[in-house]
This record gives sequence, structure tokens and C-alpha cells, in this order.
Amino acid sequence: MITRRRFASGTLAGLGAAALAPGIISPAAFAQGDYPNATIRAICMFPPGTGADIQVRFYANKLQQLCGRNVIVENRVGAFGNIATEAVARAKPDGYTIYIAPGSSVLAAAPHLFNKLNYDPLNSFDHITTLSRVAFMFCTSTNAPFKTMAEMTAYLKEKGDTASYGASANTGVVAAALYKAAFDLKTVHVNYRTPQLGFAEMEKGQLAFYITDPGTAAAYINQGKVRPLAMSSAQRMKANPDVPSAAEAGIPNLDVVAWWSVHTPAGTPKPILDKLEDWFNRITRDPETGKFLAKVGGDIFPGNTASMRALLIEEMKAWENYVKIANIQKL
Repeated sequence: MITRRRFASGTLAGLGAAALAPGIISPAAFAQGDYPNATIRAICMFPPGTGADIQVRFYANKLQQLCGRNVIVENRVGAFGNIATEAVARAKPDGYTIYIAPGSSVLAAAPHLFNKLNYDPLNSFDHITTLSRVAFMFCTSTNAPFKTMAEMTAYLKEKGDTASYGASANTGVVAAALYKAAFDLKTVHVNYRTPQLGFAEMEKGQLAFYITDPGTAAAYINQGKVRPLAMSSAQRMKANPDVPSAAEAGIPNLDVVAWWSVHTPAGTPKPILDKLEDWFNRITRDPETGKFLAKVGGDIFPGNTASMRALLIEEMKAWENYVKIANIQKL
């Protein structure tokens, strides 16, 4: 595992008078106090042009406006996000490499999805704050013989293993598996390379439902091809107020919500962490951010370093259980 020792926040204060001549400022203290004085890299695990990439670029642009320095997005795609995550873990902990990512399905899930990681999801990073929350959406074709989650559940019980469904990303796979387990459904999961292929099959009547993020489903809903049945969250999401929560739809104990967060390599000096935490929470509370997230089906989710770390620990335990229920094999 890659680990880095956190720099003591009192580095400068701990230096004796003999170590520094009067009036001389150490290079480290200057770099922290003047941060940022160079371009910041925002690492993105998704390909350019995707919805997730657009989200990273939104935050990067907002950060650039606040910090007064260029913030460029660097796409590191592949290995289910591990290439990007490992690149951040190995970067210099100086505040000039940041990671904007879905921490719930990347860092929290990683130990339970992969046999070997070249980083420690908890300790290879300083966890700045949370940014947003996105619940996934159970969708069906408007031509389906059911119109509610309860009606679909009855239909799937009757069909047994002759019915099938699709799911996007780890969050969708897990939420669907928990739904099946709640009602002892035998519905078969079919993997699709893209959600678009899954929606095309659903429109033909080949799938009973597809579960994906609201941003992906929005175009199909607006075209009248898809009907949203429920969210994967226990409570309604502000971005999708007309779609029932899992609890309202009669699915017990289902509350799987993806959350985005920002991180730096472990050992980043505390003054820099404090600046980043403040900037990102200012971005999160900006009305423009709320409007942007609403378009992709997300809700703002401000936090801080302490709450971020506590949430990650909690979610790592939850994902251990999710993966067992969903019977996901480690890679």
C-alpha cells in the first residue's frame, strides 16, 4: 500500500531560531502562504466529453475563478478509475494535484472490488470535502405493462428468471441487487457497455427496467420513451422531486446514493487543505452550482475534512455489505 506521512501542521513553528536567520522565510512556508502560485491539475477518471467529465470541469472552472490561477483538467482514464486514483496518490502533496471524483464508488468501494490496490483509499489521500449527492433512478419503458414500482415487482415475481434488467455503474448494480434481495426476485442482470444500449433494449421490450443516474435518463424521459419509477435513496432528491424515494415506492432498507468529493495526496500542508476546503464549500453553496447539479440530477452536499473522512469510513463498511449482497466478484 502507498502511504504518506502527514506533514505536521506546525512545521514552521517547530523550527528553532538557530535553524532560520532572522527575517528569512523558509521556501515551504512561502509556498504555503502564497498558494497557489502555479497551475493546479484536477485529475478526472472519466473520458473527455462525458457527463462526469463535464462535472469535473465545472468545479475546476469555479475553483479557477476563486483561486486566481489556472486549473486544468487532466483525464486519466482506465482500470475502473484506478489509473487516475493511483496517479493522485503518487503525486507530490503540495496542493497542485487535486482529485474530483465520485468518492463513494471509487474510494469507498475499491477495497471490496479489487484484489490488489496500489494505494490505500483512506490513508493515501487527504480528504477535503464532499461536493454533491446523486441517487440512481429505476426506469422502465413507457410501453411496459406496469406503471409503478409495486406493479413492476409483482410482474417480476411472476416472470421469475425469464425477465431481465440492466444497470449502470457500481451504484446501479448494487441498488438493483438490494431491490431484488428485498423481494427475493430472480430477475437476471444483463451487462451493457453503455446505458444507451440498455435503454434501446428496454424500448424494444427486452428489459423490464434499467437503473442509471438521472442525468443519463433525462433525455429519454423528456422524449416520452422512459418512465421513472423510483430513486435508490430513502428520501426524495431535490433534483428529482416528482420521483418517489425507495421508501415511498415500497422498497425497504434501500438507500444507495453516490456522492462526489475532492481529495489531494496525503501529506498536503494543512494551510493548503484549509484553503481548498473553504473554496470548494463556497463553490458548493454558489446558486449556479445548485442549478448545474439539478440538470444532472444531483443535490449539493457540502461538508468538511472531518465529515468527509468519517463518511468514507462509514461507506467503506457499507460497500463491503453491498458487494456481498450483489455477489460482485473481485477483479
